[in-house]
Amino acid sequence: MALSTDTAAPTPMMAQYLTLKAQAQDCLLFYRMGDFFELFFDDAKMAAATLDIALTSRGEHGGAPIPMCGVPVHSAEGYLARLIKGGHRVAIAEQTETPAQAKARGGKTLVARAIVRYVTAGTLTEETLLDSRRDNMLVALAQVGGDVSSEIGIAAADISTGRFETMTCPIGDLPAELARLRPSETVVAEGSSLGVADGHPFDRAAFSSARADEALKRLFGVATLDGFGQFGRAELAAMGGLIAYLDHAGKGTLPFLAPPLRKTSGGHVAIDAATRESLEIVATMAGARAGSLLGAIDRTVTGAGARLLGQDLSAPLMDLATIEARLGLVQLFHDDATLRDQMRGALRTLPDIGRALGRVAVGRGSPRDLGQLRDGLGEARLLRERLGRIAEPPLLLARILPALDGHGALVDALARALVPAPPTETASGGYIADGYDPALDELRRMAGDGRRAIAALEAKYRAQTGISALKIRHNGVLGYHVEVPARAADTLMAPDSGFTHRQTLAGVVRFNSIDLHEEAGRVAQAGAHALVAEAAHLEELIAAVLDRKADIARAAEALARLDVAASLAERAVEGGWQRPHFVVEDGAGPCLDIVGGRHPVVEDALRREGQPFVANDCRLSESDRLWLVTGPNMGGKSTFLRQNALIVILAQAGGYVPAQSATLTLVDRLFSRVGASDNLAKGRSTFMVEMVETAAILSQATERSFVILDEVGRGTSTYDGLALAWAVVEAVHEVNRCRCLFATHYHELTRLAETLPSLSLHHVRAREWKGDLVLLHELAQGPADRSYGLAVARLAGLPQPVLKRAKDVLARLEAGKAKTGGIAAGLDDLPLFAAAAVQEEAAPDPLLTAIDAIDADALSPRAALDHIYRLKQLAAERRSD
Repeated sequence: MALSTDTAAPTPMMAQYLTLKAQAQDCLLFYRMGDFFELFFDDAKMAAATLDIALTSRGEHGGAPIPMCGVPVHSAEGYLARLIKGGHRVAIAEQTETPAQAKARGGKTLVARAIVRYVTAGTLTEETLLDSRRDNMLVALAQVGGDVSSEIGIAAADISTGRFETMTCPIGDLPAELARLRPSETVVAEGSSLGVADGHPFDRAAFSSARADEALKRLFGVATLDGFGQFGRAELAAMGGLIAYLDHAGKGTLPFLAPPLRKTSGGHVAIDAATRESLEIVATMAGARAGSLLGAIDRTVTGAGARLLGQDLSAPLMDLATIEARLGLVQLFHDDATLRDQMRGALRTLPDIGRALGRVAVGRGSPRDLGQLRDGLGEARLLRERLGRIAEPPLLLARILPALDGHGALVDALARALVPAPPTETASGGYIADGYDPALDELRRMAGDGRRAIAALEAKYRAQTGISALKIRHNGVLGYHVEVPARAADTLMAPDSGFTHRQTLAGVVRFNSIDLHEEAGRVAQAGAHALVAEAAHLEELIAAVLDRKADIARAAEALARLDVAASLAERAVEGGWQRPHFVVEDGAGPCLDIVGGRHPVVEDALRREGQPFVANDCRLSESDRLWLVTGPNMGGKSTFLRQNALIVILAQAGGYVPAQSATLTLVDRLFSRVGASDNLAKGRSTFMVEMVETAAILSQATERSFVILDEVGRGTSTYDGLALAWAVVEAVHEVNRCRCLFATHYHELTRLAETLPSLSLHHVRAREWKGDLVLLHELAQGPADRSYGLAVARLAGLPQPVLKRAKDVLARLEAGKAKTGGIAAGLDDLPLFAAAAVQEEAAPDPLLTAIDAIDADALSPRAALDHIYRLKQLAAERRSD
């Protein structure tokens, strides 16, 4: 069908396309044409570039060729996934009637089309488009008032499972909360001043707290929202924007959302985006799961469990009772290996019922999804019976067990109605079990009898015509038809043959007959009625599932929590991890007492190489809350700092920790200033990034916080850096008064121990042995005796001339520090580097020359002794140099 042939006016098809494209706005429009989704104009150019497919043209519009590309309907999901990952949003325009229906309306009427769905990163439910082990969060943000001091409302939902939460936070905490949620898509009101990167603007009227109140009451079928919590205007506005956006994306079909869970900004440990990145909690700095804390500890056997574990690590708790409840469940599986193995074995076979429910709720569910719900809920009932026999269940287990029960009637109905392995597609039927509906069984029998009759008819025609190659075939265009080789077609072409010519192809000719037409009609009618009957049963089953959607969602959450607890127990047993002990603050103040702590990610990497990890203690108390850690590069300072932060996260997330023991009071905020890189996109250098992050720590850390700082001040001149590091240490000690580990190469800072009573000095041990540096990775009391910088450079493979030059420079610097010329005093008369390098390369090493000259086999005892004295003299001269 031509898109356009007239430069003055578009064809009807192009007019239809342009109308739909206007509705799609900034979305790429997938325009259904038969078995393909076609894209035109700029949409085609962008899609072809992202998908690496051919860009062609078809027809003209406005006097210019129309760019076009297309993807097959049957494989569209794969292309959609790539487009979404590429940052695009897609509108799906489907044919809403058949060509026959369009023709029945009269004339050359165009097939009607309409946008049936918007596909965006935050509104995905398809199994093939989602990562089974990661949440897919859609976040809406709203600000009531608009001044800097006003709070931000956050509404977040994962529509693939129904998870729905809301909270308010100060505008300064918004980046940290977004880093916790890791949204796939963020929606803000048009004209919003929030300035969120990649925020998608949406109808401002949707972000109305009054409209949201009514929309939420309709959605959840309640007269008041009081039972869900006391929501502020900003929260309501954010929820209203989110629901309106989902309604828009689904073209009036809303997904399943559980009642909103209201979170408080103080309900979990505050961790800003920079800290999350540097600690690599759920993803590495490169964005990979492997190599992160989550990747190192995840032993979950279900996708839902993996997603929940990621949530737990992203938001360590501040409620001690909830932490202890989680730890109690972990301990149950930790202490009972048989129960743990049985639980993990049972969970491993479970389908992802949360996401199956999500697909059913938005109308994209399949018989296979219903089969997954049947199997998952059935296994949940068995787990409930097994765990219910535990004499004294932990508190959390007792709370979640009831959610696994009560699904018996639904499971039985699905078991009776569905075949054991239901298909994904419904077009061919076959998903309703035999014996469920006698009328359906009869229709299937009639269709089967008709197919057997057609097979008998084929045999009859072969005998009648004498054509052994005659076959009765079926396709979507001709239906049932007789097919014979072209060389044998003359017999059937005769006027009195009883056959009617339908189609001639290369090598074969196709015919119809009255008998075949009648039998085909009976088969088609029975088959069509059977499909209608199956579709009706499918609707009934879906309605029964949706009637219990809230209960099913709670069962999915309970199964995920069991998986997380058993996973953490498995990891603890593997690594010899211990249950952390929390103490309530008293007059002694906050504490962090870790014995034999280890870094879970580094330890994993070393174990794979067959190397042991050196454990270290960390004991911070009110009288010793700031540790100044010195020592050589590569000695393990950064690892020590990070491992203690990760132990805090694991403990407050409700897991065992990699240590011999861990005793701590709750940490309210966690900060990490470890390493930095240029942020060229924002025009920030390494030093600027470092100062911004340090400023955030000094302005937000409280006495209950835990802070790790590494090499503050290294990005500027030595004097500036030392001055800044000095002032930061004093501020942390005197103003913030938090638990802090501060690693530095500024040995001058050790003098602060004389004036700051809660500061203590520690160092990572290293030794030089036979000219080589040995890094022990052990923490010891007191300051490091030196930095071993040149020794580390030697380990790194710096050329010998450069190391010799550095040694000469260092000697002059150390000799001239006390002079008025400053740190560079004594360098004026130092030879140029090039001359020193040439001299170093030209002069042979006397010690090596003397050794090479010895003929060991010809030496007398007296001569050997003389050589030893000579070598000792040369070695002493080298050291004096």
